[in-house]
Amino acid sequence: MPEPLLAVKELRKWFRVSSGPLSHSGGYVRAVDGIDMTVDAGETVALVGESGCGKSTLGRTIVRLLEPTSGSVRFDGDDLANLKGEALQKKRRDIQFIFQDPFASLDPRMTIGDVIGEPLDIHRACPDRAAHAARISELMRTVGLNPDYASRYAHEFSGGQRQRIGIARAIALNPKLIVCDEPVSALDVSIQAQIINLLKRLQEKFGMAYIFISHDLNVVRHISDRVCVMYLGRFVETAGKRDLFDSPAHPYTQALLSAIPITDPRIKREKIVLTGDLPSPANPPPGCHFHTRCPISDDICRKEAPKMTDAGEGHRFACHRTDMQRYGIIFP
Repeated sequence: MPEPLLAVKELRKWFRVSSGPLSHSGGYVRAVDGIDMTVDAGETVALVGESGCGKSTLGRTIVRLLEPTSGSVRFDGDDLANLKGEALQKKRRDIQFIFQDPFASLDPRMTIGDVIGEPLDIHRACPDRAAHAARISELMRTVGLNPDYASRYAHEFSGGQRQRIGIARAIALNPKLIVCDEPVSALDVSIQAQIINLLKRLQEKFGMAYIFISHDLNVVRHISDRVCVMYLGRFVETAGKRDLFDSPAHPYTQALLSAIPITDPRIKREKIVLTGDLPSPANPPPGCHFHTRCPISDDICRKEAPKMTDAGEGHRFACHRTDMQRYGIIFP
């Protein structure tokens, strides 16, 4: 088997608590707590879970926008967690980031042409001004923007257009991997579809891999190849898209899927309602982190953290109840 483009091993990102009752005891917020994952070239791996589960922190730690506490991030043969200076900057040509807020991620003092062209300047990707201007125009056309608008500013564009600008900036250096941090959550539904279709077209054209962070499972079902379900800093289930939606094995995954709205009134589905709130990552429950909200937890769940069980064909889940049923849920 060829080596994956990205291989994350035992990755952790803990934040020291600076205020509150845990600040004097050296407490930490365990935002990412021992993650293993891979991404192959040209593949889309989705990260899903509730707000606060650590999805965005994981994405930012992978690209070194946040420094990892421990673990390794091997990207295209090198460990990003140990690279520094010029070596890290060279690797960053091949791994880019699309932010959730298409307005906050754009400098309001820069023209759109300057925003899109900034990566080209930093990495000296164009030999002269003419090539630089031509590349900016090409990128704007690629994402569906008029190159004549290059001298305008971010506030002159709609939300969907701003996200297209962010996408143009991300693909400027022809990266191998783009981390998309909820790139459509701030957009209208009709615009979301346009941006998702744009990302798929760009992937087909340039062969890029995506890590797609989202809480919208309908979007994930449309764009992903594999899905990783995250809860309180850990993966609880990973599987191919079809396998995960057809046969979810972890009770948390089942609860998430049961909440997807169904437009067909002929389809009936049991809805799993989780009780309680998401525990604090600064003080996670012992044993299985999910046991405080799980409808089928027992004594072992409160004492021991479950290991990943291999269900075959790349489907893995972390639950002591490997023999549990699906409660009669139908996932169309």
